This record gives sequence, C-alpha cells and structure tokens, in this order.
Amino acid sequence: MILADKIIELRKQAGMSQEELAEKMNVSRQSVSKWEGAQSTPDLNRVLQLSEIFGVSTDTLLKDELDLAPVLPDVPDTTEPPLRHVSMEEANAFLSVNSKAALLIPLGIACSICCVIPGCLLEHIKPLGELLSFVMMFILIAAGVSLILVGAHFQKPYEYLEKEGIDTAYGVSGMVRERQNACKVQHLAELICGIVLCILSFIPVAVLSTVFGDESYAAACGGAILFSMIAAGAFLIVRTAIRNAGFEKLLEEGGYTRAEKASQNSVGHTIIRVYWLVVVAGYLAYSFITNDWGRSWIVFPVAGVLCGALCAILKHTGR
Repeated sequence: MILADKIIELRKQAGMSQEELAEKMNVSRQSVSKWEGAQSTPDLNRVLQLSEIFGVSTDTLLKDELDLAPVLPDVPDTTEPPLRHVSMEEANAFLSVNSKAALLIPLGIACSICCVIPGCLLEHIKPLGELLSFVMMFILIAAGVSLILVGAHFQKPYEYLEKEGIDTAYGVSGMVRERQNACKVQHLAELICGIVLCILSFIPVAVLSTVFGDESYAAACGGAILFSMIAAGAFLIVRTAIRNAGFEKLLEEGGYTRAEKASQNSVGHTIIRVYWLVVVAGYLAYSFITNDWGRSWIVFPVAGVLCGALCAILKHTGR
C-alpha cells in the first residue's frame, strides 16, 4: 500500500475530513487532496505530523510493503459498514453517465416548465386555441417526464454512491478533483446565469402588462417569455448542480459525506419527500381545476421557503 492510500485510509478511519486534517497540519485542503491523489508527496516534517496525528510509526507510512493495522482503538466494529470499492474504470463510467443525466434531466424539467407556454400564446385564439394549448401542454409534459426518467435510469446503477461509503482506487480522487477544478468557473457561471434569468423573468410581464394592459395578447406573450426564461434558468441550474454532484459523490463531499448518507433513510428525509409530492400534486390539481397556470406557479417559491423552515425544524429535533 502506497503513502497516498495510507493517508486516505487513516483519515477515514479517524473520521476526519480533508479540511479537518488540513487544519490539524496547518496546510491547505488542496495539499491534502494532492497527497491523497498521489499528485505530490508530503515532506519529512509533514510525515512526522501525520504519524503523530494517526498514531502510527513513520515506517508504517513510508514503507510500501507495510500494511496498516486493521483495527483502531475506541471504534466499535458495528459503527461503519464495509466500504464499497470504486475502481478508476467505474469512476470514469459514472462520470460519463452523469454527464448524460446532466443534459437529459434538466432538459426534461425545462420541457415541463414550458408546458404552460402554449396556453399563454393560444388562449386568445378561438375556438381551437384552448384545445391546441391542452394538446401541446400534455406533449411537453410527456416529453419532459420521459427525459427525466431516462436520465434517472442511466444513474440507477450508481445509486450506491449516494447511500454507501466508498473506497476509491489509487488515483481516482486526484482525477476527480482535477476535473472538478477544471469545471469550477463553468459551474459558477451557469449557476449565476440561471439565477439571474429566473430573477429577471418577471420584467417582460411587468413591462408588457403596463404598456398594453393585463388582458392584451402582448401581456400573454410576456407570460410566455417569463416561463421561457424560467425554463432556461432551471436548465442551467439543474445541469451544473447534477454535474457538480457527480464529483462530490466520488469525493464524498458536500451532501454526500458518510454522515449524510447515514441519514438518507431517516424520518426527516421521508417527510421532505412526502412534502414535495404533496406540493406537486396540489399544484397540478389546482392548475387543472382553475386553468390558472399563469399564477399557480407561485406555489413553488412559497413551498421552497417553507421547505427551508421545515428542514431547520427537523434538524433541530434531530431527525
């Protein structure tokens, strides 16, 4: 076992993150990441620090032929399940599949959001406008749901990355970190553009309604522009989020640390899932009954705020 693998294993056995180890050693997290990715080697002083922190000899760290002791004191055997090994080939295959999902799923979400646009543009056309808008709405919904399901199907073989602790092969962490760093600027740019589009989407509606009146066809076109901009913003936000989540899954960072994985089956997560199912069902029921698609979307930002409050309550109660 080489030094890079020993650092990873000892850090995980000690229950430390890269940030925590870096803080103890007074170095940057990037330095620890490079050591674990075999991109650089700690100097002798750092090796001495590592031996003191992990309670092992320098020979254990430096000699490849010496393996680590399998058991550490004060750690019950049942506290952590066996780690699932992830090879370099499997990591590359997952990142390739995740890239496809990062296109299909946000495209499906964008199609679903755009389903109200035909209603905005055709409701003034009598007598077939309403019928055509309903047909086109269901086509867009069907296309959106299909794309989301296909994207989720691609990701299904790798669901264990969200639920199980993993032990990556030599070089995987370094490769993933390098690709994540290469996408950082793009990730930030897409996130900002998506948020800005969603925020500015109300401007066309406000301007056209003020100039031409709320009941004019121009105002209806403003509604279509609003949903187009929201769809584009959602596409960018979801795409970059899925792509970045793929890196975090392999690095066990962000929302995919082992502590987060352990809580995936908690009561709180179940409550949140049910909450959003009820929100979506209520949105669709109200929209279909009233045909007020132009206003019913407000349920989602309100539900998002309430979801934040619900998460805070569940966290406070230990769920």
